[in-house]
Amino acid sequence: MLEMMDIGVEEAVAYRVGGKITEEEMTSVLSIFKEKINKGEKLNVYQEIESIGGAEFDAMIEKLKFLFDVGLSHFSRVAVVTHKKWIHHFADLEGKLFKNLDMRGFSIEEKDKAIEFMKAA
Repeated sequence: MLEMMDIGVEEAVAYRVGGKITEEEMTSVLSIFKEKINKGEKLNVYQEIESIGGAEFDAMIEKLKFLFDVGLSHFSRVAVVTHKKWIHHFADLEGKLFKNLDMRGFSIEEKDKAIEFMKAA
């Protein structure tokens, strides 16, 4: 399940992940990303991960095609909010590996900090 959210930050694309992500859900989010890119906007993404149940194969193909077509240069900030510490560490590592991308992991208790991080974009 991938559900769009409103976190009160107009520039941010915000969504919640719980369980398995379908191709339709992935395509929906990627369409929003493409729309912002076509307007010349940078992507600021807020992800709240409740649980990870994987993704349908076709959903992963859609994501890979998107990343292959547009790359990471359009992403500015990514906040990953979850109770899973290993995901925090992974997000922080990605933020260090990709110099043009400010990606940070936040605990559920730090949700307000994550939103402030999005507002500062």
